[in-house]
Amino acid sequence: MPNIAVELGKLAADFGVKSAYGEPQDVDGASITPVALTVTGFGAGTADAGEGGGGYGVSVPLGVYVRREEGLRFEPNLIPLIVVAIPFVWVAGRALARVIRALKK
Repeated sequence: MPNIAVELGKLAADFGVKSAYGEPQDVDGASITPVALTVTGFGAGTADAGEGGGGYGVSVPLGVYVRREEGLRFEPNLIPLIVVAIPFVWVAGRALARVIRALKK
């Protein structure tokens, strides 16, 4: 039986930059490179009753790098930004309100 940790290690080596940056595409004279935030995880275990393991992966598209004659610039994907910003602002506001309330006492 092959060692699953070694096999997962070989696969994980390809996840890094290759999963965060897509292959550049040429569209209307511009080179577009997609960028994503990627997270992966794996686990394995054994027990007296049997064996088990699992894994997960998440990829959030952040935007694209656009290279034109004028230069290179990053164009963000606004939907993930809004999805992350709304809960963050709400939690930060609640925390700030509690800090202010505690300082008034």
